[in-house]
Amino acid sequence: MVNDSSQRIVAALREWIAQAPPGAKLPSTRALVAEHAASPVTVQKALRALTSQGLVESRPGVGTFTRAARPLRPSDFGWQTAALGSPRPRIPETPTALHTPTNEMIALHSGYPDRELLPERLVRAAFTRAARGAAAVGRPPATGLPELQAWFATELGDATPPGVAPPAPSDVIIVPGSQSGLSSAFRVLVGPGRPLLMESPTYWGAITAAAREGVEVVPIPLGPNGPDPEVLARAFEQTGARAYYAQPNFANPNGAKWSPDLTERVLDVVRESGAFLIEDDWAHEFGIDAESDPVAARDDDGHVVYIRSLTKSVSPAVRVAAVIARGPARERLLADARAEAMYVSGLLQAAALDVVTGPGWRTHLRALRNQLESRRDLLAASLREHVPQAHLEQLPRGGLNLWARLPDTTDLPALVRACRDAGVLVVSGDEWFPAEPTGAYLRLNYSGANPAAHAEATRTLGRLLAS
Repeated sequence: MVNDSSQRIVAALREWIAQAPPGAKLPSTRALVAEHAASPVTVQKALRALTSQGLVESRPGVGTFTRAARPLRPSDFGWQTAALGSPRPRIPETPTALHTPTNEMIALHSGYPDRELLPERLVRAAFTRAARGAAAVGRPPATGLPELQAWFATELGDATPPGVAPPAPSDVIIVPGSQSGLSSAFRVLVGPGRPLLMESPTYWGAITAAAREGVEVVPIPLGPNGPDPEVLARAFEQTGARAYYAQPNFANPNGAKWSPDLTERVLDVVRESGAFLIEDDWAHEFGIDAESDPVAARDDDGHVVYIRSLTKSVSPAVRVAAVIARGPARERLLADARAEAMYVSGLLQAAALDVVTGPGWRTHLRALRNQLESRRDLLAASLREHVPQAHLEQLPRGGLNLWARLPDTTDLPALVRACRDAGVLVVSGDEWFPAEPTGAYLRLNYSGANPAAHAEATRTLGRLLAS
């Protein structure tokens, strides 16, 4: 939705566009401000609304133009039906979390932290040093650089309690990002047509990976503190599943963190079921009021396959992650990784290793914790003040997001579109459910750019929700 002034401008411009030839340049923002006696912000909102309707396109530094007419003869793609054959299970479309906002938009949708929260200086220096070394021209081992394998193993081993054997560096397989690790785990440990238990709501990337591999997803309800072990046990028994995907620490999207007692109970269920727990430790570095406590640190019998990525915490340009597994599962995952990608760029691995083993890494993480806490609390306070209809089940102890429930009568698609037209990008919670949503939710990222705009964004959200 847009305000009355913006609606009048939209209506006037639609009439203008109807008479203009394709590719015609619209009057400048200054001219529209004068013509309609409106503010530049109001004019920009009107132009964004027209852009979202596909009527105009903006060319930065040049202006705004009417879209060119479609060709008179429509394209014929019918031949592809026979060439492609029957489709596999439908893979979700590109999630809203990956959409790129324009500069004037307030972005609460992204799945990545803002550039200000990344160790940019460390990353640039690491790439410079890596480019001068052998990693720039050599081929690394299929399992990964031994030093990076050892670092991941030590990180997990440091959390291992007495009496549990820590992982060895040879248990670590370096993969090109956690998405690759998830696809490999679902392909190797589950397989097409077989059941995979999956927390619900959960990470959209896991839903996509499951669809890509053709596994049969069985949703397990995820509460604010984690799953119900009894529900999980019944699901294992009823479906015959041999794997459960979960995020025990600061789950995306609802922020759930398992207690030590729940961790032991879930591990007992997994062991008794002769199954695997595929643990996604995506937010290991994003603890605020608590530290990440990997379930894999408590298991030395190979029941937990552990995935940890450095892409969000180091840099989106560093697509490096680790899969830690033991026994035959590790051998099969390694064979799959070799077939899928052969190896991960040695340059990326060397740069990642340089960052996480350098003296500035721990200093950066301490500062990051404070910044995340400030941003989380600011967005939560703004939400409580300006969107009283929204309910936060909990203030997450880590991660990057708030999970807000809206009234059940909310038309989520319409609300998301209205927010976008008003310059605020939010994500419908429906994208985080592997089956039917259990309510109307929004996932709001508090780690994005310009936290000073949180108040304006929530005021807009509250106004549109009330209308």
